Amino acid sequence: MAISPSIHYNDEDLASRWREFFEDTGMRGHAILLADRYPEERSLRIDFQHINAYDPDLASYLLENPAKAVKAAENVMHSLLPAERSQVRLHFRLQGLPLDARVEIRDLRSKHLGKMVCIEGLVRKATEVRPRLVDAVFRCARCDTELHVKQEGVLLKEPLECSRDGGGCGRTSGSTKFILLPEESSYEDTQKVEVQESPEGLRGGAQPERLEGFLIDDITGRISPGDRVILNGILTGNQRSGPQGKSTLFNIMLQVSSVEYREHEYDEIKITPEDIEKIRDEASKEDIVKEIAHSISPTIYGFDIEKEAFALQLFSGVSKVMQDGTKIRGDIHILLVGDPGLAKSQLLSYMSQLAPRGIYTSGKSSSAAGLTAAAVKDEFGEGRWTLEAGALVLADKGIACVDELDKMSDNDRSAMHQIMESQIITVAKAGITATLQARCSILGAANPIYGRFQNEQMLGAQIDMPPALLSRFDLIFILQDKPNSSRDRSIASHILKAHRVGERRKLEKTPEGVEESTVAEESRLVEPVFDREFLRKYISYAKRINPILTDDAIAIIMEEYLRIRKLGEEPGASMPITARQLEAYVRLSEASARGRLNELVERQDAERAIRIVGHYLQKLAREGDVLDIDRIGGDMSHNQRSHIATVLDIIRNVPDEFGGAAIGDIVEKAKKMKIDEVEARKIVEKLARTGEIYEQKAGVYKIANK
Repeated sequence: MAISPSIHYNDEDLASRWREFFEDTGMRGHAILLADRYPEERSLRIDFQHINAYDPDLASYLLENPAKAVKAAENVMHSLLPAERSQVRLHFRLQGLPLDARVEIRDLRSKHLGKMVCIEGLVRKATEVRPRLVDAVFRCARCDTELHVKQEGVLLKEPLECSRDGGGCGRTSGSTKFILLPEESSYEDTQKVEVQESPEGLRGGAQPERLEGFLIDDITGRISPGDRVILNGILTGNQRSGPQGKSTLFNIMLQVSSVEYREHEYDEIKITPEDIEKIRDEASKEDIVKEIAHSISPTIYGFDIEKEAFALQLFSGVSKVMQDGTKIRGDIHILLVGDPGLAKSQLLSYMSQLAPRGIYTSGKSSSAAGLTAAAVKDEFGEGRWTLEAGALVLADKGIACVDELDKMSDNDRSAMHQIMESQIITVAKAGITATLQARCSILGAANPIYGRFQNEQMLGAQIDMPPALLSRFDLIFILQDKPNSSRDRSIASHILKAHRVGERRKLEKTPEGVEESTVAEESRLVEPVFDREFLRKYISYAKRINPILTDDAIAIIMEEYLRIRKLGEEPGASMPITARQLEAYVRLSEASARGRLNELVERQDAERAIRIVGHYLQKLAREGDVLDIDRIGGDMSHNQRSHIATVLDIIRNVPDEFGGAAIGDIVEKAKKMKIDEVEARKIVEKLARTGEIYEQKAGVYKIANK
């Protein structure tokens, strides 16, 4: 609606208009019902459109002069209550503000001061709920007269004199003392929050702007860090002060009138009917998922299966809540492990910008909250403990792209198990107990401890992450840089052509010596099939679909799972696959169906999931001719466990005259059991570290008696 700045009301006219509104619209009855339920309910919430439909001039005035208009509305509402409810004070809370009042945090200016505005964002911090003095009662130390002083701001305001009009002695604050009576004074609950711009609204790596909000009474205690909210309130200015006195510069703060919550995870992405038509048209193509995969960082050559998995991660599987309350996550977790220089960070950055809700961060975060959440004590909470959300909480219902995931702090490491499976974070610090939502997919990148990945060693031995945490990833991709003449030629050609395309974009025309048609052809090689804006809308639309498994898809997944499990039935065989991989099949199949905008998970979706999981298992879990899932998420592989048992038997059965086994004899016996010398010596060192054996004398080991 268009705001008319020329509207002015005196106090009587304003009160009259509010009285007519309450009586003509039936809101008086609502107020009386609220008063009967007081103090359980203390606010009358009114949609702006209701006021605008009744009196557009009053609605416009409310947006331009909210402090005066709201106070008048509350006074009229109080006057309309029955006499027996005269002590009840209800709040007038406005919600559903028009688009005119919606302002991005970064667009707030001095013209918005004192106006009713609507701010949309992500809660970054929230203080504890604490009482604030609103009506202080003091007693004069000379004559015991009680004095009431209304309080505003955070500094206590004391009486200037013991007024004779109130029956006092007339002494000023310089000649008497005023004693605060906490029990006689009145309070209201307060909470301070910090809201930042939603990441999906940012472009080009811009840093999110932040705004503080101040909540009072019954709307406090309901907001937690990580919540996506719409705050309606009055923008106010707080004067800065310093050692040299008060400044002419002001900080801004929102006096929150009402809070609205985002119901749908991708409501922020506006999709028009024209967009829907284009989305459905593209979805009808033969293999839309691969087309989307080709749009993921096309300047990076190769990684076709990895990019296909990234595309499925954007759509995710279906989150489920069973009859007994058990929750099954639908988000897909992927880990990239590989040699330096393979553009892992670039892939993560691209994915964070492509996802409708994406956050890019580092495992070695400088924030006190790190990846999860923390209780911090800073100026924001005026010295109180404040709950601050970390990156995974801020990425709720989106994708968290975490570089250097192996370098996370110990606090984050201990919390990650809960986050990756149950997708919540439980905080119990500094007297603050809270449960925060972290319903996000995790795309992580980690570097091997020794620089380059060694195929012969287990994954857990090469990354500084506990095996139990690694097992929670649905997919783990190993990116290796191995010389290969044919592949190296393709990669070098792609990189050089991409550079030439980038150079040409800076020029008005192609210089002589370079063919325009050649550059145009090369440009198509690094151009995504779909632009980012369309993909964000496509993903947002697809996430509304909840596909269901068909009998055909179930049969295909079950057959593959049982086929691999059967490999482990032989006595002494390794564990080839677990139920975690079975759930990965399901999640990837559901994501594939979503990507096709199909409500049924069909054969092609199941086959896609089997192909992607099979690629990852063959790369990481294969040991010789068999699969051993413990090579990914275990402390040691099946072969290593059997070799340890063999070495223990050797030490137990080959004693010297002192009852121990010499290292030379152990190695020779181990060779006969097909355990090479390097591995045998490593096993002996490991057993000595864990206390299974001890070194009786130099080079001689004995079984420890436990």
